[in-house]
Amino acid sequence: MRRAAVPVIVDCFWHARVRPADFILACGDGNSRLASLHWTRWGQHSARAEGVNWVNDCKPYCAAGRFHEYAVVVRLDHVRPWKKHPQVRHYDRMTLVYPGNRPDSFPQTVVYPLWD
Repeated sequence: MRRAAVPVIVDCFWHARVRPADFILACGDGNSRLASLHWTRWGQHSARAEGVNWVNDCKPYCAAGRFHEYAVVVRLDHVRPWKKHPQVRHYDRMTLVYPGNRPDSFPQTVVYPLWD
């Protein structure tokens, strides 16, 4: 029996990636990105990593803002066929959990739909 390929995560440039070390969350302006990702799980149904979320405070506006780092736990799930390549399965939901400090106005848990 052939084992199914592991799911991928689709990035801003429509590239399929497995266990990326970094990942841009704000594709339009790059004001939020994940870095130093250490993956402890990358499975058929879910993935988990710990890393850093670099977020621009956009004060007084984004071009003049400063980036701050926040420890984060990343979870991926909801595996679906990728519309661009239906034979490839991808995670279509990311959950970020901030165990300590987090950006102003962010809840402790943030859920993002991922690109398809």
